[in-house]
Amino acid sequence: MFFGGSSGKAKAGAAWACVLACLCLLSWTAPAAAQLFSDRPPPVPPASVPEAPSAPAISLAPPSGPASGPPLPAALTQPPVAAIAPPPPAAVVPPPPNHAVLALTARYGKDLPAINGGLVWRVFSDKPDESGAFKLIREDKGPTPNIVLPPGNYIVHVALGLVTAARSVTVRSETDRESFLLPAGGLRIEGRVGTSKIPTNQISFSVHKGSQFDAGGESPALVPNATPGDVVILPEGTYNIISNYGDANSVVRSDIRIQAGKLTDATITHRAAVITLKLVSEKGGEALANTAWSVITPGGDVVKESIGAFPRVILAEGEYRAIAKNEGKVFEQSFKVVNGVDREVEVVAR
Repeated sequence: MFFGGSSGKAKAGAAWACVLACLCLLSWTAPAAAQLFSDRPPPVPPASVPEAPSAPAISLAPPSGPASGPPLPAALTQPPVAAIAPPPPAAVVPPPPNHAVLALTARYGKDLPAINGGLVWRVFSDKPDESGAFKLIREDKGPTPNIVLPPGNYIVHVALGLVTAARSVTVRSETDRESFLLPAGGLRIEGRVGTSKIPTNQISFSVHKGSQFDAGGESPALVPNATPGDVVILPEGTYNIISNYGDANSVVRSDIRIQAGKLTDATITHRAAVITLKLVSEKGGEALANTAWSVITPGGDVVKESIGAFPRVILAEGEYRAIAKNEGKVFEQSFKVVNGVDREVEVVAR
């Protein structure tokens, strides 16, 4: 989580310390810059982040897992923020007696554009109730909401995708304007074999914080199953993408840098092919049913096991052996996988 600076309008008390502790369970630390490492061309230079749709509400309660932040927005297809003038602040309507206006805005950074979509604002009481929870007083999904409140102390929380910030504020008997910085960027991923785009249902991506070469090993997935073509909103920093083409051994790891206010398109290139296995009585014959298959490397490591007459397996390029078991007999055939060349491999039962 990213926190804006203190407005200086309220002192932090014990209750505010409690809510900060809750919010810090969702915290992020700014990752260090890293190079790109993969066998693919570098990602397309970043463009401006498109306008994001509103995300569902989230709780200030501690998350239940490493990826338990707010649900990610679907694919963002609105015009980029750089091409749009920052939204003018909403007209401030005079509040009713004994009330004041809290005018809220958010930007990608100090000198970056205003965020004009996808924000979820929540205003909480600054003191917990008898159960220890901080009461939600108002929620708004506009880019520049004007929230009418009785004068007093509050906690304001704002979220954009997986990027959040919180601050204590004091609302007095006039309009109080608060601006938040959310250093968020967008990531959109697709997979390819050569020049061919991999179908969405055959590839999956997980996004991890930091570089794949960081000490301490692989971090838990922040986004365990990113959908190809959708935009994931992330804090500015370095991330490691793990791409799985099929469910065997075609796995590619790539480091990527996300910039605040920018949309980064990453293309992950796999070197693999789709292989269909057949056990036949003679070359070119009909496939025999009820066949148990094992695909192994020359060193004897099992890559994939299955049962069927025509099992399909996606394999990284290289050399393999197909072992077929049928009616108590075992047959095998060596074969080679060439990048992008999908084909059948026949094992003759003799």
